[in-house]
Amino acid sequence: MNLVDRVQAILLKPKDTWPVIAGEGGDVPSIYKNYLVYLAAIPAIATFIGFSLVGAGAFGVSFRVPIVSGLVNMVVGFVLSLAMIYVLSLIANALAPTFKGEKNQLNAFKLVAYGSTAGLVGGVFNLLPSLSMLGVLAALYSIYLLYTGIPVLMKAPEDKALGYTAVLIVCGIVASMIVGAVSALFTSGPHMMMGGGMSSSDNVSIKVPGSEITLDTAKIEAMGKQVEAASKKMEEAQAKGDSAAAGKAMSEMMGAALGGGQGGKPFAPDTLQGFVPAKLGAMERTAIEARSDNAMGMTFSSVTSEFRNDAGRVEVKVQDIGAMPALAMAMGAWAQSTVNRETQDEVEKVYQRDGASIKEEYRKDGSRAEMSMMLGNGVMVEVTGDNVNMDGVRAAMAALDVKGLAGLKRQP
Repeated sequence: MNLVDRVQAILLKPKDTWPVIAGEGGDVPSIYKNYLVYLAAIPAIATFIGFSLVGAGAFGVSFRVPIVSGLVNMVVGFVLSLAMIYVLSLIANALAPTFKGEKNQLNAFKLVAYGSTAGLVGGVFNLLPSLSMLGVLAALYSIYLLYTGIPVLMKAPEDKALGYTAVLIVCGIVASMIVGAVSALFTSGPHMMMGGGMSSSDNVSIKVPGSEITLDTAKIEAMGKQVEAASKKMEEAQAKGDSAAAGKAMSEMMGAALGGGQGGKPFAPDTLQGFVPAKLGAMERTAIEARSDNAMGMTFSSVTSEFRNDAGRVEVKVQDIGAMPALAMAMGAWAQSTVNRETQDEVEKVYQRDGASIKEEYRKDGSRAEMSMMLGNGVMVEVTGDNVNMDGVRAAMAALDVKGLAGLKRQP
């Protein structure tokens, strides 16, 4: 069945379509390549167009997300949507015995992938932010799709399907909140996500405006094995009633699905801190924080420092994102673009220089300026100035040992 026919069938005749899906062969990679990559692109691209090109507003106030930020948000949402579908399918499979169903990972993946159709297609309403609430209503229809599909694909009794659906939805909401919080560290603006993984001997290239994403399916297959191992731990912990161990296993499963550990070891915060000076020109350093945070089986290293003088303030942030392939891939959206946008009040640029990608955003009145630099080893340096013009921010960036940071070698 082609893409359009399948979408129409699952939306209009779900009870008739689920038995057809259950009887089909196929595998996880084919469902990704032939179905999910197209549907997941709908909300991602529509949100970019709606909030960065069309703009949103209410009560006489309007705003647009900057194009570069919107592009980054688009790719983050797209990639993590694909990741979350696979995670939820693992949860659906693990829950099956609890509701007297039968475990079957392929059927669980089919359930979540095709059950997500209404929510993904409903993302088209984000083209006009004023209609985005209709997308939320469409997502609610996906709950009904899951409810009708559980008895067919997971062989759970119909009287258990409602409870099965409710628990799966709660798990999905919690997982989306966790992933949203993590992605917010690297992007601006809200995110609504569901998402997946795949395994195959071939890479898959996906073109989106301004970038082409290549999914290394060999690495994703390795992630899948880690996810499977963590899923078994979670199932064993649930059977023993050990909620702490189950929570830990859930974090490991999420981390594996998002590529934690696949990009090599993160740089230690102390290492990054060594590249932040005590002074930036005439500005004294007034605060510094070097930290390493663990979330979902992944480690985030960052250093944030503040510099002040009587005229203004500069914040310098050094982040290591290269150890997390999914997020590094998302951040690469703007890093591979070239942008030159100017309005009456603001300027936004993205360009490449000396092997690094550079983003500049500033207000012409000198009240605020930002400069970000993505280095080849996955380290991102951000300099933000309050009451500091763009020339001042560029001078602050030049005072940092960027070449030294770019020369750091990551251990496998």
